[in-house]
Amino acid sequence: VQLQASGGGLAQAGGSLRLSCAASGGTFSSNAVGWFRQSPGEEREFVAAITWTGRTDHADSVKGRFTIYKDNVKNTVSLQMNNLKPEDTALYYCAAPTRRYYYTRDLNLFDNWGQGTLVTVSS
Repeated sequence: VQLQASGGGLAQAGGSLRLSCAASGGTFSSNAVGWFRQSPGEEREFVAAITWTGRTDHADSVKGRFTIYKDNVKNTVSLQMNNLKPEDTALYYCAAPTRRYYYTRDLNLFDNWGQGTLVTVSS
């Protein structure tokens, strides 16, 4: 399965953006999908994830502002980002563990990554 992330761009603080992760060559029906981000000079960090059952998990830093959801028909996982802050500026990646029916926040166990999409939030 190949993952394709899209939707990044420039937003003002307090604004919104929506990122999408599309799967080709397969589906998300039996895999968790996560969003991670990396700012310059920082380590890549967990943002949010959704399991094959639809259960969601959000990092404390984005809880209440970001929402991850999926569309099983379109085979996409999206990240709605509201009330953006300058500290949300980063390269955002979607990823999935190859292992089915398996979920963890540990990015080292996500072995299928899409390309990053840049989100820039101005103050």
